[in-house]
Amino acid sequence: MSPFRSPLRAHDPMTSQARQMLQRRRDTLRLLLLHAPAPGALPVRQEREELDEVEAALARIEAGRFGTCEHCGGAVGRQRLRAVPEARHCLGCAAERRAALSVP
Repeated sequence: MSPFRSPLRAHDPMTSQARQMLQRRRDTLRLLLLHAPAPGALPVRQEREELDEVEAALARIEAGRFGTCEHCGGAVGRQRLRAVPEARHCLGCAAERRAALSVP
């Protein structure tokens, strides 16, 4: 595997920081959902979806796949992960997915 495609290692400082941030966000979302006044309301569904993404990112960290694009297998990129630690795709694949979704 080339160094450009290798996932971030569990002991990498960035991975540790992302794990801590994601765990805090997960805990916050769980509390918000626990005390949500209307379980079917749009904000609650959005928080549930965000919680699912955060938990999936934590699972990728534990599985050693954090930082690897789920579509092409390339690197997601450190800057992207700093901005969006739950990112599943590299910028190129994310742009392709957005373009495909916007086609009428």
